[in-house]
Amino acid sequence: MNETTTQTTLERPAGKAASPAAKKTPVRLQEHIIEIISDSGEGAQKCGQSLGAIAAQMGNGIWTTEIIPAEIRPPARSVAGASGNRIRIGAGYITNGGDETDLVVAFNEQVLLGRVRAKELKPGCIILLESMWRTSDDPKIAASYLETYARVVAAGYKVYEIPMEAECRTLVSDPRRGKNMFALGMLCQLYSLDLKLAADQIVLAFGKKDQSVVDANIRLLEAGQKWAEANLDFCYSIPAVRSTEPQLVVNGNTALALGVLASGMEICAMYPITPATSASHYLSEVFENVGGIVHQAEDEIAACAFAIGASYASKCTVTITSGPGYSLKQEAIGLAVMGEIPLVVVNVQRGGPSTGQPTKMEQGDLMAAIFGSHGDAPKVVMAPGTIEECFYSIITARKIAETFNMVVVVLTDAGLATSQQPFRRPQFNDSWLAPPVDQSPVPAGARPYDWDENTGLARRFIPGQPGGMHTLTGLAHDRDSHVAYDAEINEQTLRFRSLKLAALQKTLKAPPVFGDPEGDLLVVGWGSTKGAIEEAVTTLRAEGHKVSSMHLQFLQPLPPGIKEIMQGFKQVMTIESNWSDRPEDQIIDESNRRYSSVAILLRARYLVDVDCWSEVKGQPIKPGTIRRVMLKKLNK
Repeated sequence: MNETTTQTTLERPAGKAASPAAKKTPVRLQEHIIEIISDSGEGAQKCGQSLGAIAAQMGNGIWTTEIIPAEIRPPARSVAGASGNRIRIGAGYITNGGDETDLVVAFNEQVLLGRVRAKELKPGCIILLESMWRTSDDPKIAASYLETYARVVAAGYKVYEIPMEAECRTLVSDPRRGKNMFALGMLCQLYSLDLKLAADQIVLAFGKKDQSVVDANIRLLEAGQKWAEANLDFCYSIPAVRSTEPQLVVNGNTALALGVLASGMEICAMYPITPATSASHYLSEVFENVGGIVHQAEDEIAACAFAIGASYASKCTVTITSGPGYSLKQEAIGLAVMGEIPLVVVNVQRGGPSTGQPTKMEQGDLMAAIFGSHGDAPKVVMAPGTIEECFYSIITARKIAETFNMVVVVLTDAGLATSQQPFRRPQFNDSWLAPPVDQSPVPAGARPYDWDENTGLARRFIPGQPGGMHTLTGLAHDRDSHVAYDAEINEQTLRFRSLKLAALQKTLKAPPVFGDPEGDLLVVGWGSTKGAIEEAVTTLRAEGHKVSSMHLQFLQPLPPGIKEIMQGFKQVMTIESNWSDRPEDQIIDESNRRYSSVAILLRARYLVDVDCWSEVKGQPIKPGTIRRVMLKKLNK
């Protein structure tokens, strides 16, 4: 986590020695997308995170996206093994990872080839390629390097061969553990970034290690900067205006963890699972400072049961997981619904089904979150659309869970979990916290499930309250919490639990429309697609198209006013990262086409002809792709 408190427009540091780059006036850019890619364990992700943090502290807008191989430990020098980070740096506020990459630092030609084959590089992309493989003792490796080099040059990419290994070896004995900081130094030079801020970032990243480690990495950083200054004939400048307010630069998982602290919840129970685990890692470091506990259970079911027990005892608890873990928690979640025990469940979605793609993003768990568990088990389902919303959504979820005695599911995904973005540092508010636990005597005649006829709400009895003793089970029960199999009572309790969703819906506001309230096309999204959708809408509106978007943060219950908003547009479609059948497939027609998740919900709820488009490639949908999809829809 990084904090910035900046306030002035920055220029390139002055006083540098004459060099090919220094003699060349920096090319002024509005934005650039940079990738650093390597084998796993070579620090490319750390390099990218640091670059983004430095640019953010200087006042640039940034969005970083981790490049993670599908395997935890893929073979070295493999096409599918590219590990690293993608950093979009802009002169203004950045809301997503953008389109194709402008510059790549590649630690070997195989990981580079993987990005080329994935069509992630912009035509004419600049490539800074580690040159050590050209003279490898292994003739196959040397041949592979030469072949790939020739291919990317022939494809029109501008390749600079960089002797990173050789340069680093003059400073450290194991360049594999320092090459990333040499690369960071080069990038600081190329993008006119403050080397002092970079050194501070190294201290932050390696401060818990021996001082010799910090010193060695700073030397590598400075060496990379000097090498780029002396040997590369280009450099850039992206205007930066430092914020007048303190900001945080964190990823979505850290924002979630900070939200847990700010919400007043005191227990997080979880079992490690990709890509949710880093949230518990951060909580494990800081939660005890505010009296919190991270409980690592023996499995996902135990984690959920522990969280329910803790919530029942007094205060709402959170359990954090991903798709497979959420499936395992379903029966326990049903217990919390039946017992009306407040609980927050965070599902950091990933590719599925089954083990699927553990490190890739997808929005495939919405229907499971809404309709999962056996029987009718109404739950509130929310989906933050930005990293900042990851923070505030947890505070809101805790409040709803305790106010309505319900399970609240917060759906993020791997795209938000590992991406970084600056946002204004939250100013703590006492209203975020739960009120003190009520241990006053229960009034005579009060019943543990005395449901309100209009809202389904009932006062919650806390264990230990005088006069509040009752038995709680997962069985059907009456107002006194007595097991009841009577048909009328069972239907009555189903009604009351459902009414709570309707009561919450009455408190929600209509979702805002991004753009005009009427037009030719409305795009509806949810979750991490928000920034890319709104960027595509902004581009098309600038071209004169009458398009707008609406992003849903509440999926269950859906907020009011949605039908009226959709009626203001000639066409409505959703953009999602879950599967929908392609109409162009020969066998697909209106009688058998499967729609994407939110499209199904909107069509069923409002009886409006909502079309859909989805992409499930395990990576964030690009704004340029969304723009093309919207243009195609407009031109039908």
